[in-house]
Amino acid sequence: MVTRDYIEAMKTKKTFKYPAIKPQALELREAVSLPGVGLSIPVRAAKAKFSALLEMVAGGQEVTITSDGVPKAVLSPVAKNKQRKVFTGTWEHLKKMPLQTEGPFADEIIRADRDGRGW
Repeated sequence: MVTRDYIEAMKTKKTFKYPAIKPQALELREAVSLPGVGLSIPVRAAKAKFSALLEMVAGGQEVTITSDGVPKAVLSPVAKNKQRKVFTGTWEHLKKMPLQTEGPFADEIIRADRDGRGW
């Protein structure tokens, strides 16, 4: 049997606010700064602190992962809004280009490749 008081208590929603947590500085005891390489960290430490390393990389820091002291990989931030190079040539420019008169032509190269595959 369910009492009315119990049902009324279930209908009211209690809100809980999490305390504001300020991000703490990442402590990397294993990380060293190598000349010409930058911040370097061994594989074992990188596995243990991978999420923190991603936060550092997102902030613009480049991190080199080493194995036995040899650099093996680099974590670098993704470039945002990288502009594509726009083609500035025109048909007039292409018409001025000299025609190919020597060597294998494109259709010959394609035909030889197709014949070599047994098609």
